[in-house]
Amino acid sequence: MPRSVNVVAARHRRKKMMKMAKGYFGRRKNVWTVAKNAIEKGLVYAYRDRKAKKREFRGLWIQRINAGAREHGMSYSQLMGALKKANIDLNRKVLADLAMNHPEAFKSIIDKVK
Repeated sequence: MPRSVNVVAARHRRKKMMKMAKGYFGRRKNVWTVAKNAIEKGLVYAYRDRKAKKREFRGLWIQRINAGAREHGMSYSQLMGALKKANIDLNRKVLADLAMNHPEAFKSIIDKVK
């Protein structure tokens, strides 16, 4: 009995991957083996960097809060300690937004914890 190969499914799989390679440069966009490797590597980077993005944003928020706090004579760590002691539950994202875009509201928070 001859060997049966499901070419329809295989072509669908390859076509799906080649569609993901759109926009790549050179052989990465149209040669199956090169494109497959490039796509797999790209997906690994995407997975890794979804996690790294969260860390980078937290660092950015801390820098912004620190800059805002130092304008009012406090360091970041002093401010965060004072916020905890005063039971003010604002996360770093909100504090950073206030420090950058609403300095008067940020100043009122600092005055409250001083």
